[in-house]
Amino acid sequence: MATKKITNNLPGRVVLVLQGGGALGAYHVGVYEALHKAGIEPEWIIGTSIGAINGALIAGNKPENRMQQLLAFWDQMVQRTFHFPYDPACVSNMLANMSIIMNGLPAFFRPNNAAIWGNYAKLGIEEAAYYCTEPLANTLNELIDFDEINTAGNTRLTVGAVNVTKGSMRYFDSSTTAIDIKHVMASGALPPAFGAIRIDGEPYWDGGIYSNTPIEAVLDDNPRRDAMIFAVNVWHQTGPEPETIAEVLARQKDIQFASRADHHIHKQKQIHKLRHIIRELGKQLSATKQASPEIKELTAWGCGTTMHVAHLIAPRLEREDQNKDIDFSFAGVNARRAAGYADTMNMIERAPWSMEADPIEGIIEYY
Repeated sequence: MATKKITNNLPGRVVLVLQGGGALGAYHVGVYEALHKAGIEPEWIIGTSIGAINGALIAGNKPENRMQQLLAFWDQMVQRTFHFPYDPACVSNMLANMSIIMNGLPAFFRPNNAAIWGNYAKLGIEEAAYYCTEPLANTLNELIDFDEINTAGNTRLTVGAVNVTKGSMRYFDSSTTAIDIKHVMASGALPPAFGAIRIDGEPYWDGGIYSNTPIEAVLDDNPRRDAMIFAVNVWHQTGPEPETIAEVLARQKDIQFASRADHHIHKQKQIHKLRHIIRELGKQLSATKQASPEIKELTAWGCGTTMHVAHLIAPRLEREDQNKDIDFSFAGVNARRAAGYADTMNMIERAPWSMEADPIEGIIEYY
């Protein structure tokens, strides 16, 4: 079969897809930092939870101010605690996690006083949570220009949240909806830690409890366009067999929030390949048949677009555990940011999308 060679530097619009994961979102910062340094600005950002927050910080600022605002946010997230130089039992990690659980993070969340009434108190869906996220709303309102997000022609932003009563995922998209602080907060409202956010009368929770890998939003976009997708995952779908209770808890969380990313893409690859096959078959028909309404309706299912997916996966840090998503320590945040930067620069330097590709394949992946 003939091959299609990529001649442009990037084969289509640049899309940045950011998985949710709390403190693990520091990896996103390094990824964007590398893209920004290379002069690659996303045309579209899709995020869930911390991915929605980081995405809004990027889309909600002009390119020259984006890194400054991202770093300003994460500087406020860092938990500056003491660290034992020799700590084989991970006591310092345990104390840091306990501090966050008891006190929250000043610029993110604080304990919800209403929760003292217990798990069976009827507080209402917006208050039925262990923490209050009003501090996060204040922080984001200072750092994000929502007019920038909602101005036509600027970076498109899509954030995922799940409707609590309907149990269905919804993607709020700046191309069709005026995005504001509620949409970003809803995408990060992970229960039972955080209360639901009401939008147009409906309560929403963190989209990660339904699908934490929002790549389907771009793969299902209509009309379809060629795309260079940087898919940033902070949870690991595969991993070694756990041997301790701590490893079991960590592995369970990875599986839960990796959200079957590989499975989703595998199914989408099958669909996109079929679309390409339909398109090629349509070309084999005579001009008369191609012009008939029945054939036009059938061949309309065909497609010639190609999605290039560059996978960027946050590495496991030494001694991380099931609480890695609340590891807002200075060391943890900076290690993940550095890893995101290094991984992305490596991907850009390799530029695997510049290689020849089979034209019948609709989705091509790079690791």
